[in-house]
Amino acid sequence: MSKITEKVAALAKPVVDEEGCTLWDVEYVREAGTWYLRILVDKEGGLGIDDCERISRRLDPMLDEADPIPDSYVFEVGSAGAERELKRPSDYEQFLGSEVELRLYQPINGSKSFVGTLKSYDDGNVTIETGGSEQRFEKGKIALVKLHVSI
Repeated sequence: MSKITEKVAALAKPVVDEEGCTLWDVEYVREAGTWYLRILVDKEGGLGIDDCERISRRLDPMLDEADPIPDSYVFEVGSAGAERELKRPSDYEQFLGSEVELRLYQPINGSKSFVGTLKSYDDGNVTIETGGSEQRFEKGKIALVKLHVSI
C-alpha cells in the first residue's frame, strides 16, 4: 500500500468503524487523466447509499485538514462490491470456501482466467477447486483474485 493510501486508511478507519462498517480498501488511482481516491467499505447485512454519504461527509473535512494528497482528485466512498478483489491474507481467510475468479499474467493451457472454490491461501499462493480437482497457482503468476458471483 502506498504512503497516501496508508495515511488515508488511518484517517478513515475510525470513522468507518463508528458508522458500523468495515474498511475494505483505499485506492488512489489515475483513470482517464483524473486521480480518484476511493474508500471501499463493507457492512454486515449490506451497505446503503446513506452509509456512504455519512462516511463521505465525515471524511471530506478530515482529508482537507490532513491534506495527504497535494494534487486535485475525485473523492468517492463506495461498496467493496459483491465481486471484490481479495488482497490481504485475512481476505482469503474470510472467504475460504467461496467461489472466486483467479486471473493470471500469462496463460496456462490457453487460459488466463479460472473460476472455482477457494481452497487455500499460503503466502500468496492460491489453491482453487475447479471441476472436482484442485489447482495451485504461484503468487508471482497471479494478477488478481476476486470473489465471483454466478448468475
